Amino acid sequence: MKIKVINPNTTASMTEKIGAIARSVANPETEIIACNPKMGPVSIESHYDEALSMVGILDEIRQGEAEGIDGYIIACFGDPGLLAARELATAPVVGIAEAAMHAASFLATGFSIVTTLSRTKIIARHLVNNYGMSHLCRQIRAIDLPVLDLETDTEIKTIILEECRKAISEDDCGAIVLGCGGMADLASQIGNILNIPVIDGVSAAVKFVEALAGLKLFTSKTGDLAYPIAKPYTGMLSSFELNKL
Repeated sequence: MKIKVINPNTTASMTEKIGAIARSVANPETEIIACNPKMGPVSIESHYDEALSMVGILDEIRQGEAEGIDGYIIACFGDPGLLAARELATAPVVGIAEAAMHAASFLATGFSIVTTLSRTKIIARHLVNNYGMSHLCRQIRAIDLPVLDLETDTEIKTIILEECRKAISEDDCGAIVLGCGGMADLASQIGNILNIPVIDGVSAAVKFVEALAGLKLFTSKTGDLAYPIAKPYTGMLSSFELNKL
């Protein structure tokens, strides 16, 4: 089984970290292909960043379909381009926010999300509502540090840990969801310290994709997830015409 894990930003060190976490939980026979687009933002921290990241994500999806990939993970907590990716793909496509919230719902009657910048909390709230998790999500918290600080700040674990402690004491939550793919390597450590489920969406998504692909399930091509309608695309997007996929 081949799973393509797409880091939607272009920071290679984060892609390597995400790939390592994915491999650490994958079945031995699963091949994890971690990648990031060749074009796009170095981090995703706004609606603008998300919108511009989607073209690179879709490029990786269409390449994967040509290569016979068995499943995909969009490894950004905003789940950018998820439905568009499902339109292009026959193989299952799972977003890490979607995966993490569903995993949390199996383990607790309420969870809080700990993410990076406060401005991204509304993006997370939109996803909570879209995924039907409003009754389970107790709070969305931010440490107010940029995504790329996760790669360089030596105090980042302590900062996230303290916010998780506040979530437990103030939010009446039974689980924590880490709201950034760049936090993937901290979930087990923080969970062991706090003795509470701390969920990294990358790891959860790997297991969900393995399950879906193992069950021989595929993305529906009936209704709104049918392949996009063939039509001309102009300018820089001309190579994305459906007849060129």
